[in-house]
Amino acid sequence: MALWRAYQRALAAHPWKVQVLTAGSLMGLGDMISQQLVERRGLREHQTRRTWTMVCLGCGFVGPVVGGWYKVLDRLIPGTTKLDALKKMLLDQGAFAPCFLGCFLPLVGTLNGLSAQDNWAKLQRLWPAVQLANFYLVPLHYRLAVVQCVAVIWNSYLSWKAHQL
Repeated sequence: MALWRAYQRALAAHPWKVQVLTAGSLMGLGDMISQQLVERRGLREHQTRRTWTMVCLGCGFVGPVVGGWYKVLDRLIPGTTKLDALKKMLLDQGAFAPCFLGCFLPLVGTLNGLSAQDNWAKLQRLWPAVQLANFYLVPLHYRLAVVQCVAVIWNSYLSWKAHQL
């Protein structure tokens, strides 16, 4: 609990920095899970450069873009009722997700040689439900962290799929 309180204090003092670092850290964690638990590489075969690529994607692209979007979305649709959450999810999935994925997937594909079509199909099934719960249950300043925690699973998959030979 002390770690959680420290995180909350840091988030209150430096929300943007902490959210961006959280996104990068959790994307890196997703890659480590992929390499160690899914691929069973072991520490000697761990590809550190690959992990740092995921961290950089989180800090340099995902964190700033998604974190900024959540701020815009909360200004466009203030409130936390069920209807507000539904509106946010619909706007997120109808407007933001296609634009974000149109940038993110080619970027990941360029960095890792992945098929954008495979990633798109998986993402379409997962994110609407996650976002509905996120917008309804989670305060604005925790939304990026919540999505990134869910994304650890996705990032593990992406990293594993990207690095299959």
